Amino acid sequence: MNNVVGKDCFSVPGPVNGSDWWRGAVIYQIYVRSYQDSNDDGVGDLRGIIGRLPYVASLGVDAIWLSPFFKSPMHDFGYDISDYRDVAPELGTLEEFDELLAKAHALGMKVMIDLALSHTSDEHPWFRESRMSRESAKANWYVWADPRPDGTPPNNWLSIFGGVAWEWDGTRRQYYLHNFLTSQPDLNFNCPEVQEATLDVVEFWLARGVDGFRLDTINFYFCDSELRSNPPLTDELRNDTIAPNVNPYNFQLHLFDKNRPENIEFLKRLRNLLDRFHGRMAMGEVGDAQRGMDLIGEYTRGESLVHSCYAFDFLSGGRPSAERVREILGKASDVISDGWASWAFSNHDVQRHTSRWDLTGEMQRLFTTMIMCMRGSVCVYQGEEIGLPEAVLNHKDLRDPYGVRFWPEFNGRDGCRTPMIWQSDRLNGGFSNGEPWLPVPDEHMPLAVAEHEKCSASLLHHYRWAIALRKSHAALRNGSLEELAQIGSILSFIREWRGQSVFCAFNLGPEPEDVELPEGIWAPANNGSGTGGGVAGKMTLSGWEACVALPVGE
Repeated sequence: MNNVVGKDCFSVPGPVNGSDWWRGAVIYQIYVRSYQDSNDDGVGDLRGIIGRLPYVASLGVDAIWLSPFFKSPMHDFGYDISDYRDVAPELGTLEEFDELLAKAHALGMKVMIDLALSHTSDEHPWFRESRMSRESAKANWYVWADPRPDGTPPNNWLSIFGGVAWEWDGTRRQYYLHNFLTSQPDLNFNCPEVQEATLDVVEFWLARGVDGFRLDTINFYFCDSELRSNPPLTDELRNDTIAPNVNPYNFQLHLFDKNRPENIEFLKRLRNLLDRFHGRMAMGEVGDAQRGMDLIGEYTRGESLVHSCYAFDFLSGGRPSAERVREILGKASDVISDGWASWAFSNHDVQRHTSRWDLTGEMQRLFTTMIMCMRGSVCVYQGEEIGLPEAVLNHKDLRDPYGVRFWPEFNGRDGCRTPMIWQSDRLNGGFSNGEPWLPVPDEHMPLAVAEHEKCSASLLHHYRWAIALRKSHAALRNGSLEELAQIGSILSFIREWRGQSVFCAFNLGPEPEDVELPEGIWAPANNGSGTGGGVAGKMTLSGWEACVALPVGE
């Protein structure tokens, strides 16, 4: 029963349009600056995305997630927002966003936007007013603190981008908190007016028609009101899940600068707002190396908090073994049983998993099938469907302040943000006729979408098939995960939903391995019926092969 996930064609149902469309959804992440340039200035834009939406729809995804496109000085490329209610001129206009939203909806896709609410740009009018004086109307809107008697910062908190998390301001003669760049001051969510203002921002976009939000650094909203210092982290607990090992951020247990219990009540207020608009959702990014999975459980539990969150369990580190995947999924079943996780292998902040895990073509297919069978929602980052590897850039080409800060030990995030490749015979792969904001690597050109379209066995077509497989079986979208097991290089589990069962097994190793099938006769799940060609007892999976099967007759 080898090749049990062969490329048989079958009809693909449309996206789920109920209020819980997000549950089990496949979400395609678009990094706006790097998807398609429409005016040849070298920067991707909303108009360019509009032209590519038919391609995105052809993947079969349920939703798109747009990286920040708001007005910004672009020191952190949109995650430093200076106006939450307008579009950066180089990326488009509000009218173009409305057009994008309407076209995506017409093609059957939801639209999620990326909101960074924990901090703003230092050019935001809120911060400009806050720093004017300690008596200004917004004096308490950001986290300000007096220095210690010797003039040093008020505590030991560190920035993810390196160095202390406090910046001295000569006007107020105080320090302000910045968990990221010095030009990204943190909002003070202990201030009720800040909570109201950020909820107003969310409501503005809900009223405009967006279907959901990816909430940047959702566990960073609150800090300790007493500004207590973080304790040190023991050597055995240090890892590079959130920050590279060259960053001293890894030396602290972040108890007081983030992950605060006060966050729960604010998330309830946010959920109440979302529930006023039918079918809207929020997916949070949880950035914590020690407690990420636990926080997902806390933030998504029940029906009163955010709908889903994702952590970095598959977004860092080397290629996961079957044992490691079982460990992650097992913990998720334990701590997120009453909530909902989202999973991703790549995104705009980490090295592309094709390179990070050193994947061959058959490995790419295996991991793609596996993530589409996992309990939770799935995020696919632009370019992974054509197997783009991490780009290796020269120092002179770097734009990411994180990479510039830690070069050459850490190259930053530019390598996963280079432009999408559409046609190998076009300048810059068809991304732009102008000079791209990040270079297009020569080695990316043969991986263009147009080249994949020519070959029915390409990775792109496998992504379409795997997404369609997920959408054709409610158990894969919505079901529980049962009988999770790992023997050697074999990972297996059963997905169950309202009487439907789907057996999933994956050989995460190079050598053939036997798999014990559940009781009964099982057949490939390719055509949605599980009829014909069934086997019982035991089967053999070749190296890097997957099995997705239904009980015969189901």
